[in-house]
Amino acid sequence: MNDRLNDKLGDKPGEKPGKNPDHRLARPGASPKAGAQSSRLRMAELLLEVSRRMAAYDTLDEILTALVEVTTEELDAERGTLFLNDPETNELFSRVAQGETQREIRFLNTSGIAGHVFTTGEPLMIADAYADERFNRAIDEQTGFVTRNILCVPIRTFKGEIIGVSQTLNRKHGQFTRKDLELLAALTTQGTLALQSARFLESMKKVRRQEMEFIDVVSEVTADIKLGSLLQRVMGEATRLLNAERSTLFLNDEKTGELWSEVGQGLESMQIRLPNTAGIAGAVFSSGKTINIPYAYADLRFNPAFDKRTGFFTRSILCVPIVNKHGKTIGVTQVLNKRGGPFSAEDESRLRAFTAQISIALENAKLFADVQQMKNYNEAMLESMSNGVITLDGQEKIVTCNAAGLRILRADAAQLLGRQAADFFTGPNTWVLDKLRLVEENHVAEHFMDAPLIVGEDTISVNFNVQPLLSVEKKGIGWMLMLEDISSEKRLKATMSRYMDPASRTRWWPTAPRCWAGRTSTPRCCSRTCAVSPPSPSSSARRARWRC
Repeated sequence: MNDRLNDKLGDKPGEKPGKNPDHRLARPGASPKAGAQSSRLRMAELLLEVSRRMAAYDTLDEILTALVEVTTEELDAERGTLFLNDPETNELFSRVAQGETQREIRFLNTSGIAGHVFTTGEPLMIADAYADERFNRAIDEQTGFVTRNILCVPIRTFKGEIIGVSQTLNRKHGQFTRKDLELLAALTTQGTLALQSARFLESMKKVRRQEMEFIDVVSEVTADIKLGSLLQRVMGEATRLLNAERSTLFLNDEKTGELWSEVGQGLESMQIRLPNTAGIAGAVFSSGKTINIPYAYADLRFNPAFDKRTGFFTRSILCVPIVNKHGKTIGVTQVLNKRGGPFSAEDESRLRAFTAQISIALENAKLFADVQQMKNYNEAMLESMSNGVITLDGQEKIVTCNAAGLRILRADAAQLLGRQAADFFTGPNTWVLDKLRLVEENHVAEHFMDAPLIVGEDTISVNFNVQPLLSVEKKGIGWMLMLEDISSEKRLKATMSRYMDPASRTRWWPTAPRCWAGRTSTPRCCSRTCAVSPPSPSSSARRARWRC
């Protein structure tokens, strides 16, 4: 490699390779042959020392620091920097800059002196940095450092792939020479294997860390079954995982054909609705394909109206569909403005994997919300009923009782709920348990008219129904008892019978002990339903007005 650089570059303009009298590796006063041997020996020792030092470190940061220190010291320079290429963002980045600044620097891998060397693969030696139009002054302006002269060489793997550049700045005494350029290339090449190994190990650790973090996030998020809080958590985690500024999850409303969201991360809680074919989100929902836009305003599908309304400026967008286990698209996840640049292919993969996992949780949350809504509807309906409704589980324990049931039984919820039916229906009311056993044996609903029920010290008349409760597999899971208090109707019947002649009573109640509609003061005869104005105590049965 050294011979190749010498043949290509020479020591100085117009001078043959290897004839530079300023060669620092040669011993003073030695013959040319002895000096060359001494230089090769010194170079071999130096490269061996670099290899030993690189092997002693485990992390990429340590190797970068050590390699920069060696090159800076051997080249008698003020500062050195080693840039590696990030293929996901097409940027050169450095975590080490010797001197006052030690932070990550990123710029496009086509920018400045380093970008030129990376793209062309040609080493550069620049005597006056500010006189070269390729020099980027922005870093000097940010750090306050003044760059005078530069050495920059590409970092090549043994397969010839360029993975970065090594740059040395400001030789302390005089100008850099071609031998300095050669030495920098040799030192950098010696550390390439250690760089590759450390970078591979770091990437594996990063992947594993991300996987463990991903598993923890998914397990925490999917444990939530409330749709509102689930949306909040999903968007918070998506924003954090992708290092973005804001994210929104849109679900499809099949009834209205709209995409809606209850929460926008980074905004106050609000509901957003838009047609499920509009904008970037609509395009992703309609096509079922991921869209990654590095510059939002350059895409005609982007609708800037929301930015104008909120004052937010959208730079980059990553939007992926949410697909359920049946392959149906149920919504989209949209993440905005990744910090540090556009979204990468890895970001797309991570967001797709994340939405694939949370789609199950979203469907479960939606199902839970629907069930909760149905439960609230059923409870409201039961509370509005005038008949008492009591449910028992398979062990005959009282589970629920509506307000009418509590009123009929003259009990409160604390006295009734959770008790065994056998502990509540005791004494003269044990016939209720007998009816339960009958229904349990026959698996058929039973209806009992005008049954006596002892409540406290009073006896009330009830129409009593027992209905078996069955699961989807048609297995018994309990019973439902319905109580209709007909005590008032019986009293009304007894009162009216005192003012009717036997023939009228026979027509009203021919054989059955009771023939009433049940919930009103409307009596029911055998052939039709009639309305009657109850007669006053002083009137006779003949004066009853029939309106049939």
